[in-house]
Amino acid sequence: MKRADDFEIRRAHLKDLTDEQLEKRFWDLADKVVEPFLELGQKNTTPAVERSILLRMGFSSLEVKPIVEGVMNKGLMGKGTGNIVWRLSKKLNISVREAGLALAEGKHWDIVDTLF
Repeated sequence: MKRADDFEIRRAHLKDLTDEQLEKRFWDLADKVVEPFLELGQKNTTPAVERSILLRMGFSSLEVKPIVEGVMNKGLMGKGTGNIVWRLSKKLNISVREAGLALAEGKHWDIVDTLF
């Protein structure tokens, strides 16, 4: 079975575009494709996912638990625990590790409210 060659018909709407216009169209379409995944990731996270992220940032499971619980209590799960720890570290000009440990100890939660 031979496929009908309809390339010229399918590319008709693109043939007059410059390289710059084609590149812009490509990135616009790529953004359009990725957008639903980003939205899902921002709106649909779980404590398990957030714990996993913090574990990969170098925190132990004992350190992670109070951080994730604190984020949940603040209603900030959609912001991401790793993002919160990172932003706090930048705000206080300390390492990510120090910021996470401080949160695990119950410190700086008042500052977390001001980060977003």
